[in-house]
Amino acid sequence: MATRTAAAIWEGNLRDGRGTVKLGSGMFEGAYSFASRFESGQGTNPEELIAAAHAGCFSMAFSAGLNRANYSPVRIQTTASVTVEMVGDGHQITEINLQMEAEVPGIDNETFLRLAEAAKTGCPVSKALAAVPKITLDARLLAPAG
Repeated sequence: MATRTAAAIWEGNLRDGRGTVKLGSGMFEGAYSFASRFESGQGTNPEELIAAAHAGCFSMAFSAGLNRANYSPVRIQTTASVTVEMVGDGHQITEINLQMEAEVPGIDNETFLRLAEAAKTGCPVSKALAAVPKITLDARLLAPAG
């Protein structure tokens, strides 16, 4: 398996400084700041990048689980919301909510939800984020198109 990289540069103090993050693949580079992280300023932030990683990992893990159970998903769409709050003397990620909807022909809702829950706990990013106090999943099975 490959090792993935990303880099960050931060210049200045916490409140007024600015930084950039860049993926090792070169597919994304973006600015971040105190305002983009803790207020409503422009730019990205570490929590948004974690949300993207979690949504992508969960979707792939769910697809793999469906395939192992002999289902072929047409489409899986996942949005991850990461909440960061002040806890004690510092900030902490306190909750991640995964909202997923998928079109999976031939599956019943009980099996769908069981496999979705297994993907939530089993994907590598979920495992890496196990210290987050609350990770929830809202999963919805869509009716086949057509």
